Amino acid sequence: MKVLMVGDVIGRPGRKAIAQLLPQLREQYGIDLIIANGENAAGGIGLTPDTANEFFQSGVNIITSGNHIWHHKEIIPVLDAESRIVRPLNMPPGVPGHGYYLSTDVLVVNIVGRVFMGHYDCPFRAMDRLLDELHPRPPIVIVDFHAEATAEKVAMGWYLNGRVSGVLGTHTHIGANDTRILTRGTAIISDVGMVGASDSVIGDDIDSMIDRFITMMPHRLSVGKGNTTFNSVLVEVEKDSGKALSINRIDLELSK
Repeated sequence: MKVLMVGDVIGRPGRKAIAQLLPQLREQYGIDLIIANGENAAGGIGLTPDTANEFFQSGVNIITSGNHIWHHKEIIPVLDAESRIVRPLNMPPGVPGHGYYLSTDVLVVNIVGRVFMGHYDCPFRAMDRLLDELHPRPPIVIVDFHAEATAEKVAMGWYLNGRVSGVLGTHTHIGANDTRILTRGTAIISDVGMVGASDSVIGDDIDSMIDRFITMMPHRLSVGKGNTTFNSVLVEVEKDSGKALSINRIDLELSK
């Protein structure tokens, strides 16, 4: 199975890029499953029902998320009804939505980190519980680890080594160059990157971000404009064993 993991999609530029690129990438690489992180898709923060539908119409199969998934309240009832939108698994009991997507072919899990992120349940123990309790489950397991600290994400890769097919980091919007397959067949990368404005600060307007850093005054940020960066990784997984065979970056640039 060939799985494409698309980095955090930022606002309208990101949504337009995936609509333009995903159909041709699916055909070019023979992709079986497309996962995209959509927690910044609506105006640069959060997800709405309409933007989620744009993802699905563009060819995304599963939308993962993170700490911003709750920003637009209208998405909350959708999280219970739509299994293809996945919120972090390690939330307190009673939180709406699903922490994983399960089919006969693949298990897709979303977890959120704790270092510099907030007070969440332990993602390591949450993964232990899920893998211990979810039977039967398919051999192919892909984890979107939405976290700030590189060390926390790499540690999770080693912790799940041999138990999942891939631990693919999101959240920082900066694509990492540390793709590898660990000793027991788990593919990892500390951050896939983003789909958003190239001339920006992690997808947001440059002047607005600089002003925020200088003044330390909170204000709503604007999504960047211009050319668009498209960051993703392609993971090929053996269907029977669930072991990763390869992981490679696919990075593209779209002119405005």
